[in-house]
Amino acid sequence: MASRTYPSYWMYRDNRNEWRWTYEAVNGKTIAVSSEGYVKRVDCERSIDIMKASYNSAVWFPESLRYAA
Repeated sequence: MASRTYPSYWMYRDNRNEWRWTYEAVNGKTIAVSSEGYVKRVDCERSIDIMKASYNSAVWFPESLRYAA
């Protein structure tokens, strides 16, 4: 088995035996997690694919924060 590299996604089963994922940054710290558990592994993999595809999504914030530091 190859050594894990970062950044990367980590898929695992939770206490309810559902599939979940976490995303770890280059420093190995978790910066994102799945918002739900998935009964099927393929559904968990699909949610990772959706996250990967959204890398260029627009970022929105309240107008009141437009000039915030």
